[in-house]
Amino acid sequence: MTLPTLYPESGFCRLRLDIAYDGTNFFGWAIQPDLRTVQAAIESALSTITQSKSETIVAGRTDAGVHATGQVVHVDIPQSVLDSLSLEDLGYKLNRMLDEDVRIMRISIAPPAFHARFSALRRAYSYRIIDANKTIPPLARLNTSGWYRQLDVDVMNQASALLLGQHDFAAFCKFREGATTIRTLEKYTWSRENDGVLIGDVVADAFCYSMVRNLVGAVVCVADGRFETSWISTLLANRERVSDSLVFPARGLSLYRVEYPTDAELLDRATQTILRREEESN
Repeated sequence: MTLPTLYPESGFCRLRLDIAYDGTNFFGWAIQPDLRTVQAAIESALSTITQSKSETIVAGRTDAGVHATGQVVHVDIPQSVLDSLSLEDLGYKLNRMLDEDVRIMRISIAPPAFHARFSALRRAYSYRIIDANKTIPPLARLNTSGWYRQLDVDVMNQASALLLGQHDFAAFCKFREGATTIRTLEKYTWSRENDGVLIGDVVADAFCYSMVRNLVGAVVCVADGRFETSWISTLLANRERVSDSLVFPARGLSLYRVEYPTDAELLDRATQTILRREEESN
């Protein structure tokens, strides 16, 4: 099996870009006609600097309104660009061109067989909630969601634990033609900070469309007393799509980390991921 996307073409160099953005005024990561997206903004700036078409591959396509502090992409650019421009200068130029709600935090030469999406081991998201109808401070309004009832953290963790492991998460994902809903949820915990903010920590090998916000909504329904904890297991087993009314807002969600294997393991990881996705989609 040939995997041409794992290596840049001759004369090109693959770069890894670590990116942060405030998703409030973006219609998600992926390019959409006539809409402002993170991908479109970054590719436009890259293409202007390199004077060639620059196509990025992202670790995780965030939805409209979702933020990122640890997003990762790769892009192949002509080697000639780097012959006359250092990585530091490239990052500086990109950030001068980009609006302030998206920033290139770091640029590095990608190791051989690095693929931002297929090489990734796991993605980690956080979700912030202020419950009990408490006032959300102005500076927190962009990355924190409110909830009108008091939430029991212990119950939230009991419900979240029922979702751990490899499952078909069809009940918690919006349908996409040909996309698998089988995922491995490695971590799902909740804690309350000293300021009272609830922080959800959700880690999986990958996530389906709208999956995290569905998981948050389902656990909140248990924690505020509307359903028993066992309702979570029933949803998971029946694989029936939960109501859109339970999906929590995008603004509370942030992608904060993408983890990769060692450089020597990148090729094997990417190959395994591609083969598994093909098998799950068939």
